[in-house]
Amino acid sequence: MTRDDRGRRPLWLDLTLLVLAGVIFVTLIGLGNWQLRRLDWKLGLIEAVEARAFGAPVALPWEAYTPEAHSYLRVGLEGTFRHDLAERVKAVTELGPGHWLMTPLTTERGPVWINRGFVPQGLPDADLSRPAEPVRIEGLLRVTEPEGTLLEQNDRAAGRWVSRDVAAHYAHAGLDAWAPFIVEPQKLAGRDSRPPGGFKTVRVS
Repeated sequence: MTRDDRGRRPLWLDLTLLVLAGVIFVTLIGLGNWQLRRLDWKLGLIEAVEARAFGAPVALPWEAYTPEAHSYLRVGLEGTFRHDLAERVKAVTELGPGHWLMTPLTTERGPVWINRGFVPQGLPDADLSRPAEPVRIEGLLRVTEPEGTLLEQNDRAAGRWVSRDVAAHYAHAGLDAWAPFIVEPQKLAGRDSRPPGGFKTVRVS
């Protein structure tokens, strides 16, 4: 064996390195294309959501509803609150720990769950306003949050909620399931739904 033969790398090693370089190159090209497609999808989704959220309020899409087509759609509806069936869902916000106050609104087509807003921890029910007259609500459609969270599960039997699970709320309240979505108000006409104790109506606009 000559000195040149001893100092030369084996052919199989060169071929292996070439193949690895090719795999890395193809992977990087594929990843770049995926990121560009994801960016286009995300920008399209943001544009669609903004168009829905800032458009004129429309009627609820009862039969036609799909999360993909109607999330954050601005809607208008009228009805009367069923305060006796209100349920609190655990929440932590910039205001601290507390609950979302979920209350069904009886409409001509059936009950719809409304997220009336954030209730700080310790605020008694007596401090919450309960408008008895019909109200008109303008708000955004939000998707259901089934089962619970990664760390906690809803306990329907005990009435303990950590997520806004529409189907479970209907079942627990003994209501026929009508609307597979939640409405978060931007505007509540009629009597103010905010009590003097600090209840804050959700503003999602």
